[in-house]
Amino acid sequence: MFESVAPELILWPVATHLALVVFLYVWLTAARAIAVSKGETAYNDFQFGDGDSPSAARVSRNLSNQFEAPVLFYALAAILFAADAVTPAQLALAWLFIAGRLAHTMVQTLTGNVRLRGQIFTINFLALIAMWALFLYSRLVQ
Repeated sequence: MFESVAPELILWPVATHLALVVFLYVWLTAARAIAVSKGETAYNDFQFGDGDSPSAARVSRNLSNQFEAPVLFYALAAILFAADAVTPAQLALAWLFIAGRLAHTMVQTLTGNVRLRGQIFTINFLALIAMWALFLYSRLVQ
């Protein structure tokens, strides 16, 4: 019932998210170094995870977010790839999820708009749930 596409295509959204994570690590490292050089904080302040300056704290929290819901995305992407079960719908939802992660990052790190961030999270989480629902339906119901 579900038409498959090349399984390698699911790796592009995965690679995009990995690039986002690397970018956030670099940004956080730079933000922390700048805060230390300005005397806003000291290296020892990072010992317990609560020593970030306000600007670095947003980046740090967003980086942590990248290891929450995306874990479910990575698990499904690996299953889809291994099972040769990537469909156009799965691929579209994967890209919607990644677009949501990128938008969520921009809102969380650059603004204080918690309401918008929550709305974006809801959309990207629904895309992830839809991916899982499609996969489970295709394997359990058919």
